[in-house]
This record gives sequence, structure tokens and C-alpha cells, in this order.
Amino acid sequence: MWDILEVTHEGTSDVKRARKHALIQEYELFRMQAGKTIANVQKRSMHIVNHLIGLVEIFDKEELNIKVLKCLDRSWQPKVTTISETRDLTTWSTSALFGKLKDHELEMNRFKEQEIGERKARGIALKIIALGEESETDSREDNEAETLNLLSRKFSKFLRKKEKEKNQQSKRYSKKIDFNAAKFTCFGCGK
Repeated sequence: MWDILEVTHEGTSDVKRARKHALIQEYELFRMQAGKTIANVQKRSMHIVNHLIGLVEIFDKEELNIKVLKCLDRSWQPKVTTISETRDLTTWSTSALFGKLKDHELEMNRFKEQEIGERKARGIALKIIALGEESETDSREDNEAETLNLLSRKFSKFLRKKEKEKNQQSKRYSKKIDFNAAKFTCFGCGK
């Protein structure tokens, strides 16, 4: 009975081997996805590692920590370098490493919010040009503005013309038709 339950829930040895190879490949190709947080990376990596441990795959702390640091994208490179040069990855647990990365992520988010707030507070800066100092880019911008203005005027004129034609057609069809029975003959009987 135990053998039947084991095969039902865990699969045969072929199924276990195939699942193990798929998980190993997923582990080897594991990378941080764009726009994802460290919490997402931790969740995905721990899911893969826990399933591999369940299939009798053994990892040491240093191997897991190096894998986590290698999977991070380019924006994390300064922090990765700092951690790998200053810390002994053999003694650190993976959860401690993720804790440090989360702290760094919170700091980076705080800096981003601060920069956005500063940009909003700056307002709009306008450029002043003294008479006779018109630059080439300014004249190009003026020409583009004039072209856009001309295009919008012509388009408005076109829309008004179409609206006028539409109104005239509706007036033409709305006229009452005089119906005089003497003018018409029946196709069937000729009367």
C-alpha cells in the first residue's frame, strides 16, 4: 500500500528524475526579472531551492549566496560587489543576505521618491533670448510651430467645410415631396 501511495503522490523514478532535471535547469537559468523586487526574487529562488532539496539535492550556504548575487540585474552591481568583497559568504545565511538586499532596496526607493519630489518642486525653467541672438534650434522650433499651426488651421477649415456639406445634404433630403397620385401609374395593373 505504501508503494502505491508513494507513486501516486511523488511519481515514479522517471518522473522524479525529469522533475529534478527541470528544476536544476530552472535553478541554473534563474535571473532577476525586470521590474521585480527583492521579495519576488527571494520567493522564486526559495521555491526552486526547496523543491530541489526535497528531491535530495544539497546546497551549501556559499553556493546559494553566490547564486543569489549573480542573478541580480545590473542596477544591483555596486551592492553585489560590496557584499562579495566585505562579507564571508560561507558564514552568511541566505535569509541574512536577502535582508541586506531588502534594506538596500528600501534606501534606493527612498532616494527615488526624494528625487521625484525635488523635480516636482523645481517648476518650469524658461529660456530668455536677447534680441538678435536667435539660435538655429530656436528658428527650427519656430518653423515647426508655424507648420503645426498652419496644419491645424487647414484641418479646422476642412472640418467646417464637411460639416456645411453635411447640413446641406440633410436639408435637401428633408424637403417634403409632393405626392400626386395622378402622376404615378401602377406597375401591375397600369392604372
